[in-house]
Amino acid sequence: MSASSAFNDEKGGSSSVGEPEYGHDPASGGIFSSDYKRHDDLKEMLDSNKDSLKLEAMKRIVAMIARGKNASDLFPAVVKNVACKNIEVKKLVYVYLVRYAEEQQDLALLSISTFQRGLKDPNQLIRASALRVLSSIRVTIIVPIMMLAIKEAASDMSPYVRKTAAHAIPKLYSLDPEQKDQLIEVIEKLLADKTTLVAGSVVMAFEEVCPERIDLIHKNYRKLCNLLIDVEEWGQVVIINMLTRYARTQFLNPNINESLLEEGGDKTFYGSDGNGDDEDEEDKLKKAEVAALAKRKPYVMDPDHRLLLRNTKPLLQSRNAAVVMAVAQLYFHLAPKAEVGVIAKALVRLLRSHSEVQYVVLQNVATMTIKRRGMFEPYLKSFYIRSTDPTQIKILKLEVLTNLANETNISTILREFQTYIKSMDKDFVAATIQAIGRCATNIGEVRDTCLNGLVQLLSNRDELVVAESVVVIKKLLQMQPEKHSDIIKHMAKLTDNIQVPMARASILWLIGEYCEHVPKIAPDVLRKMAKSFTNEEDIVKLQILNLAAKLYLTNSKQTKLLTQYVLNLAKYDQNYDIRDRARFIRQLIVPTEKSGALSKYAKKLFLALKPAPVLESPFKDRDHFQLGSLSHLLNAKTGGYQELPDWPEAAPDPSVRNVEVPEWTKCSSREKRKEKKVEKPFYSDSEGESGPTESADSESYSSSGSDSGSGSAENGSGSESEDSVEASESEEEEEHKKKKKKEFKRPVQESESEESSEEEERKRKQLKSNSESESDEDEESDSESSQSESEDSESEVDVKKKKEVQSKAPSKPVTKESKKEKKEMSLLDLDDFEPAASPQVTPVNSFLCSSLVTDLEGLSLSDSVLSPIAISPSGAQTSYELLHRITGEGLSVVYCFSRQPFGPDPKMVAVQMQFANSAAADAKNLHMEDVKMQSGMRVQEFPEIELLPAGETATAEMGIDFCDSTQAANFQLCTHSRKFFVSIQPPVGELMKPIFMTENEFKKEQETLSQRLGQLMGMNEITERLTLDAKCRDEHAVVQRVTAAANLSRVPCGSDKECSPPLPLPALPLPVHRFAGRTVSGGSLVLVTVATKEDGAAQLTLNCDKMVIGTMLVKDILLALTQ
Repeated sequence: MSASSAFNDEKGGSSSVGEPEYGHDPASGGIFSSDYKRHDDLKEMLDSNKDSLKLEAMKRIVAMIARGKNASDLFPAVVKNVACKNIEVKKLVYVYLVRYAEEQQDLALLSISTFQRGLKDPNQLIRASALRVLSSIRVTIIVPIMMLAIKEAASDMSPYVRKTAAHAIPKLYSLDPEQKDQLIEVIEKLLADKTTLVAGSVVMAFEEVCPERIDLIHKNYRKLCNLLIDVEEWGQVVIINMLTRYARTQFLNPNINESLLEEGGDKTFYGSDGNGDDEDEEDKLKKAEVAALAKRKPYVMDPDHRLLLRNTKPLLQSRNAAVVMAVAQLYFHLAPKAEVGVIAKALVRLLRSHSEVQYVVLQNVATMTIKRRGMFEPYLKSFYIRSTDPTQIKILKLEVLTNLANETNISTILREFQTYIKSMDKDFVAATIQAIGRCATNIGEVRDTCLNGLVQLLSNRDELVVAESVVVIKKLLQMQPEKHSDIIKHMAKLTDNIQVPMARASILWLIGEYCEHVPKIAPDVLRKMAKSFTNEEDIVKLQILNLAAKLYLTNSKQTKLLTQYVLNLAKYDQNYDIRDRARFIRQLIVPTEKSGALSKYAKKLFLALKPAPVLESPFKDRDHFQLGSLSHLLNAKTGGYQELPDWPEAAPDPSVRNVEVPEWTKCSSREKRKEKKVEKPFYSDSEGESGPTESADSESYSSSGSDSGSGSAENGSGSESEDSVEASESEEEEEHKKKKKKEFKRPVQESESEESSEEEERKRKQLKSNSESESDEDEESDSESSQSESEDSESEVDVKKKKEVQSKAPSKPVTKESKKEKKEMSLLDLDDFEPAASPQVTPVNSFLCSSLVTDLEGLSLSDSVLSPIAISPSGAQTSYELLHRITGEGLSVVYCFSRQPFGPDPKMVAVQMQFANSAAADAKNLHMEDVKMQSGMRVQEFPEIELLPAGETATAEMGIDFCDSTQAANFQLCTHSRKFFVSIQPPVGELMKPIFMTENEFKKEQETLSQRLGQLMGMNEITERLTLDAKCRDEHAVVQRVTAAANLSRVPCGSDKECSPPLPLPALPLPVHRFAGRTVSGGSLVLVTVATKEDGAAQLTLNCDKMVIGTMLVKDILLALTQ
């Protein structure tokens, strides 16, 4: 007793009944008394008349719930305060009731009238909380009350209350499924809601209650696509998954024509190889199929399909992994093959997240790599395994690496696998050996290499490694057993050491199956196995029986007695499977009077040729589940999973998604188009994007969308009706035709007043075309999918451009030569300028549009700025040494960047190489080998130089795609007798290509880019102050040094004053030099401004979305101007 009392004194409490042992704070979790007085103080505070005490009590109770403590015994005391007038107390009471309403349903029912009054409260939070509590009471009696409350809340002024109503719908449906029809009416009403707060919740309710009612989505489809970017993250996930299923039922498969044409092409190709004389009916049928394919209409992507892909693409940069995964599965299931690649980078980014996220992402990547291997090949190194990765992640990364293995990268992957085998994680090592086996099966060229490597592993100290190697070797040997009898002999010797049952069984199976290849060793192995038969595992015993039977049939003289001995041992084994197998084999191979007709075929039964096992990925058939779903993760259909529908054969009627627009909105939008007011969209690449499979229909849709900004979002209906768009376009075309007719009828000499009035009209149109061309440029630089644009869509865009250029042409007749030049212009060139054929100064009418005359007032045409020579960078090209003549034993190589477009591939930088042979002997077969570069970089090798005589020189050109980085391209320069390791590292300025741009366009781009700084896809602006070198104070020197440092073009100035002031007056502005270009590989815009000030001071400003390139380029230009 004394000891216990002393212990209680130490704790500072007493053991008397009803008092806590220690810790007097009721919310502290230190109360262990099961006495009724436990929460007395809280109950007293809740019964108090003071709101401050009630609020304090509720805070402590909610804190208890947050820590996981049970506060259900306070329910009667709390529920009394539901009618409290203090809003803060009422909120906390509702939080408590939502938690415990399901457990204390009878008590909650007593207060139902109070909840109903709460539904009429002026505070939106109270109304929503009352509805939440009401829907948490799971009693069928109050279903009508809940239904009425949901209907009222669905019409509430507050979007928060409407969102709560959407959350209550699935609760009511699970309580009483008979209310489905009424709930669908509420869902239909809420689907028409235009607020982003409600969208995600109502789509969740739709998925729970009536996912089959696709007709409810038709009218709201475009609105949901446009709202998607602003919905909260979990709403985005739900909407994207729903729209994926919707799109699979409403649009055609964008890849169907490609696969059909490929099949058709194969058929015709192989058909032509056959004998032409004996054409049978099958050939005729094939020709008919090909003819039908040729007649088939080219695939035209539905504009609504394009809308979905365009509006979900920016979400690949979301911070929420679930949103990125949802967009990735949408693109995988819905996008054309050429556009799916954009998701790879986003998924690789998620691999830097937590291991749980990595696990889910890698499961999906493993499925994708089976069908779309090329998508992840550039990111191969991202799937290399770290020692800190958990085992599940390691095995999934192994799976992805095995799927990505091909002839080009197999050597790298096998080197990785060699490292993994040394790991301490045994499960991982076993999986690696299996992966090596799969690589050997899939890629015939490395089969022997893998087999030899696995045989070396048989001498490993670790028994598990040896065992797994044996199992994999067994599978590989089945493909070519006659070539590898030595390996079978080597494995037979391992039976004395290996104890792992599966490995022993595999060796015995191999020896039995190919006993003809090892006729001397096989009987001896059976002798050893017969000795240890009783101590072996069941799986090994079965293989010993099989081995005995096969040897009895092929070599009965040596093995007859051994076989009988083994069969007798098996006859009395404990395992009935082994006993049955022994009886079966005895009757089959040892014929007696009783044995049936089967014994005649024993040899055929046992020694039949077995097909080699196909080592397949466990993810092979998982793609029939929707990616990102729980069913895909578990590879089994889970409750509530919605099957991904098959593509329809014929396109359903697209007009069901058209929404009637009120007359006044149509008028206003038409007026906007006439005024040509262009609003810049929030995301540069989300408007006017034309994908590789897009045709004229989808382009007209996207162009109208870019003209009127996001008009669909403003109207709330998704987009305008197609009729109004077509009507407006036809009106514009008619106007252009009329103007052209009038212009050709007019005489050449016109009054200046008429010209100026027409110029104003053309200016407005010019603004529109410039903005469209800018958005096109942005798309080309931002979207990866536009790299593989189809020829059809390009030709259609060219036709549209030509129409615009013709409509804007001046009234004076144009020569045939200028028309030809106009056809050769690319989309990036300005409509107003044409490249001159010679460096001579051309008249203004031949290459200047009249609409720009006013912009370029005061600019003398003799100025060197406008001539094509001045546009291209000036100065001598810098040469770099690739191979010194001493190192190259008489062969020296220098290279320079020619700054000319590389013909075979415009995304490559042209490198001019000069070979000089100063040796006494001739150099032969100069070529490249063993190119080693960063992932994504490419090389177009120079043609082989067969002979370079002594004392002679030769030049060659190669192309390198540096992927907008300054990483070196490493390769071996080979002659007929020697190999030299060399590398080419580009200065950052050589990664550019010059583009032509007027001053107005330059300023407009710079302003746009600086405004977009804070956005997801914004440009970076770097500003540096400097003091110009004494020799670099005049205009010519600045231009020469900047263009020597970077392959940029000079932007012509808009006024003489700004370019070069005639008098050094302080009132006049000092010259500002502007330079423009794009990166060769990515097409990212690079804008450089050098603003000179007094006393040689200057400010350098660079705008570029590639931060690393921008920083390095600024350093190079600073160096050029200050030294």
